Amino acid sequence: MTRAVVFAYHDVGVRCLKVLLAQGVDVGLVVTHADNPSEQIWFDSVASTAAAYGLPVITPADANDEATFAAVAACRPRLLFSFYFRQMLAPRLLELAAGGAYNLHGSLLPRYRGRVPVNWAVLHGETQTGATLHVMQAKPDRGAIVAQQAVPILPDDTAGEVFGKVVVAAEIALHGCLPALLAGTAPMREQDQSQASYFGGRGPEDGRIDWSHSAGQIHNLVRAVAPPYPGAFCDHGGHRLRLLRTLRVPPRTRVDVPDGFGCGLFSTQGDLFARAGDGTVLRVLAADLDGQPLDARLFQERFGAHLSFDSRKTAS
Repeated sequence: MTRAVVFAYHDVGVRCLKVLLAQGVDVGLVVTHADNPSEQIWFDSVASTAAAYGLPVITPADANDEATFAAVAACRPRLLFSFYFRQMLAPRLLELAAGGAYNLHGSLLPRYRGRVPVNWAVLHGETQTGATLHVMQAKPDRGAIVAQQAVPILPDDTAGEVFGKVVVAAEIALHGCLPALLAGTAPMREQDQSQASYFGGRGPEDGRIDWSHSAGQIHNLVRAVAPPYPGAFCDHGGHRLRLLRTLRVPPRTRVDVPDGFGCGLFSTQGDLFARAGDGTVLRVLAADLDGQPLDARLFQERFGAHLSFDSRKTAS
């Protein structure tokens, strides 16, 4: 039986840990994160899953500290896996696994290396993404590819919906290649560095709507940061208005835009709409104001027929 140490978090961590167990891997140690009380935890718990299977679990603040290194070394793992673990692992940790160290990344590498790859893919209007199992190196997301599984991104999918597909893609990719990986016969191919792209982390402020953008760009932003993420927003009069779900209005669909109206939100025909900088219109399916649901009727009671936004940070 092959022994492994697993660094894991989030839904991908849970599902991939279960894949290892289902195929008879001896998981000697699970390293995960203690949940941050200031973070909305909408995903499954690796710690709880490991405990249910009777696996030893540690939650170090720093996965590269001496105590963690000693705990991993004591396991004498042949393989080391990282499944959506949030810290980079030091080379000396990776070298403890004689059979190699492998990371599961939520994109089709070499594209979308780095942080929150699903959100970036949706923001950029990609039509597919996926999961990649690759060799871990000192530099992130650059090692040889062991397995990949693609999934589609539909035009109105939110990042949360796409992430659900990526979880399944991760499970399929790992499940398919694991027998060969355990046997030491898994084929690997180097990444084409000329096709690589890298993206950093995102914060709540990155969800601010720039009304000069096109309807397509605003729609992609709404999808990319829709709940369970913080949401796309604009501010007016000390209040925060979030767009949580939008649809592009087909070109042949008539929408009565108020005369002289530029960019922003308006209510007509019993629905709420957003008009972008390119003059095209989105139908707003879900919105809130200061956390309270906002529909076309409530919008009209609060703001009248329309609310104009002429720049990123001001409304008139």
